[in-house]
Amino acid sequence: MERNWWCVWVWVVGSVCGGLSAVLAAEEPTPIALWPNGAPGAVGQEEADIPTLTPYLAPADRATGAAIIICPGGGYHHVSPAHGEPVARWLNSIGVAGLVLKYRHLKDKHPAPLQDIQRAIRLVRARSAEWRLDPKRIGVMGFSAGGHLASMAAVHFDPGKPDASDPIERFSSRPDLVILSVAVITMRPPYAHTGSVNNLLGENPPPELVAFCSTDEQVRPDTPPTFIVSCWNDEVVPVENSLRFAMALRQAKVPCEIHIYERGQHNFLLAKGEVRRVLDTWWERLADWLRLQGFAAQTPAGPAPTWDYSQPKK
Repeated sequence: MERNWWCVWVWVVGSVCGGLSAVLAAEEPTPIALWPNGAPGAVGQEEADIPTLTPYLAPADRATGAAIIICPGGGYHHVSPAHGEPVARWLNSIGVAGLVLKYRHLKDKHPAPLQDIQRAIRLVRARSAEWRLDPKRIGVMGFSAGGHLASMAAVHFDPGKPDASDPIERFSSRPDLVILSVAVITMRPPYAHTGSVNNLLGENPPPELVAFCSTDEQVRPDTPPTFIVSCWNDEVVPVENSLRFAMALRQAKVPCEIHIYERGQHNFLLAKGEVRRVLDTWWERLADWLRLQGFAAQTPAGPAPTWDYSQPKK
């Protein structure tokens, strides 16, 4: 009789916990304003002027405590949803928390996006205990112009201000690793992406600003280990961007893994057929690299992220 009651009790507890887990898993992550009282220097109060971070935490049964902040692409003109939630969910499949950054763009010129990624890194460290994350395993990842922003975080960072009145500002803004996908790197012709340069710096920016934002010229020995993927025949952001950053890392003796695909296009997600199948293999290479860095679990990675471009634009 006691055994029967014990079985019932186990079943009830299991059902409640399982139901609670299902509810929590079904909840949509809520965007967090980086600055609750307004971002510094924001030029307006519209949605694009309010930078946010949306956390997609990894399932508890596979979470490693590592986190990666994702900077979607969009030429500093918009923030592409294709590089947001799908990428965060894929990171979750290998136990890594994915946090999607909506950074300021277009109207908000430099240094607004850099302020946003630095603040996001500090915020994740400040809330690491709450989210059960390791503050020493916080990476950044970016696509296209978002890759430029991630590379800016990799070369322009500080240890934080211990006496800051805002507790978040006391944390370091240095990422522990960097992932760059078809990234914009240089602000100089002939390899610069003109749209990104104009949207970030405006027309005819001063030479010192061009140099500051050409991240291949700013690599330092304490730049974090970096993973780079690009395409040899990218007609939007020439492969020289990735190669220049990789060579700068080489000269600074910073660890780097780089994958250059022969065939494809700037937006890997728009490739078709066999070319798309080959391009999608970079996600497995990334999972392997993240395991070597102590970020990812040994669990198999989920399918490569995808996006339905037939969806209406918001």
